Amino acid sequence: MPSPQPRRKARKRLSTTVSLDTLAYLDDLVRTSKAQNIGKALDFAIARLLRAEGRVRLERETAAYFQKLSPEQIREENLLGDALAKLAEEINFDD
Repeated sequence: MPSPQPRRKARKRLSTTVSLDTLAYLDDLVRTSKAQNIGKALDFAIARLLRAEGRVRLERETAAYFQKLSPEQIREENLLGDALAKLAEEINFDD
């Protein structure tokens, strides 16, 4: 019995205009083999943007979390962080 073909993600045609700078950036992604074509270059660029926005959101939410903590909770967080840092020093990543 033949193995099933991997499913391709659904694609939707998009027709639009972009700035010359944007087109140059997308062309560069294709030229440097970071993407196979302009459509995938656009996907790649949007994925980068979404990751960056996610990091900003995580940073903002983390700061808000720590601002809400009581002094006792902050001490507990610091103790936990110190303990984890000490354990991390014992990890041998070469084995």
